[in-house]
Amino acid sequence: MAREIAMLKIVLALLLGALTAIPTSVESMGVCYGMLGDNLPEPSEVISLYKSNGIDAMRLYNPNNDTLNALKGTNISLMVGVPNEELATFSSNSSAAANWVQNNILAYEGVSFKYIAVGNELMGENASNILPAMHNIHNAIASAGLQDQIKVSTSVRFDVLSETSPPSNAVFSSSHMGPVVQFLANTNGPLLVNIYPYFSYAYSNGEVPLDFALFTAPDTVVYDNEYQYKNLFDAMVDSVYYAMEKVGYSNVNIVVSESGWPSYGGVGTTMENAQIYNQNLINHSAYGTPKRPGNLETYIFAMFMENMKTGDEVERHFGLFYPDQSPVYTVNFNYT
Repeated sequence: MAREIAMLKIVLALLLGALTAIPTSVESMGVCYGMLGDNLPEPSEVISLYKSNGIDAMRLYNPNNDTLNALKGTNISLMVGVPNEELATFSSNSSAAANWVQNNILAYEGVSFKYIAVGNELMGENASNILPAMHNIHNAIASAGLQDQIKVSTSVRFDVLSETSPPSNAVFSSSHMGPVVQFLANTNGPLLVNIYPYFSYAYSNGEVPLDFALFTAPDTVVYDNEYQYKNLFDAMVDSVYYAMEKVGYSNVNIVVSESGWPSYGGVGTTMENAQIYNQNLINHSAYGTPKRPGNLETYIFAMFMENMKTGDEVERHFGLFYPDQSPVYTVNFNYT
């Protein structure tokens, strides 16, 4: 999860420039299964942990053979990633992309593949590889007749946007995004977006209210024409919807491919805050956003504490569970 100070500018603009029907169940609430730890349980045990906690969707960053075999017949829907380092090859070599699909998707009958995330948070000059790689992966999926079952997309960070004050002003700051959104509109796929109110709060030097980030603000914080925002998560998601409209596409949905709150290692990182954020995220996902009400498919980051993640200390403390499978704090995925 690359994090840039640019996010601070985006969120401060959102806040400082704009401050002035009940669902019966939560659908498609998933958890990201990261594997950057040297003490994590076996994949078969992890799958059992998902099932015992009522978690019906998983994000997997790489097509891990043991995990894919353990997922067979479970009906846990899967978002699987194409690693960033593969995109340069797949963007120019359709045969290599087809071989990847054959070896990592088609070879695993009984796995409920739902999305293929072609790259994660890829920015800069390498972002030019995203769209051609998506095309080649999609063509391989379509050749197998699975284009309606398995959607090909890419996972982006929030700072592909600029001018998010208020959300309706949002535009894409990265030139590759317009063609990516056009591809998704043509293939009826969602844009996968990693949304982290935590980092916006942590980098804001107190400008972002904690309750606005935790879904606990008692009153509206951001006003934007007909829409009012009591939490930062909604404002961030709707900013992406507005940016997609600006490039001509209002028919592309969003899937929140990562969101979470660390329990240790930085500003506001307590177990209480992490529990509040993630439980509220679960509860809120059935409502959607002011601009797009209804179920918003969301993946919590992450299943486990991962002691081999690089970066700041907080990066190793997003887990819902310790490696021994005991909960860091309690969240209920069966909210109704």
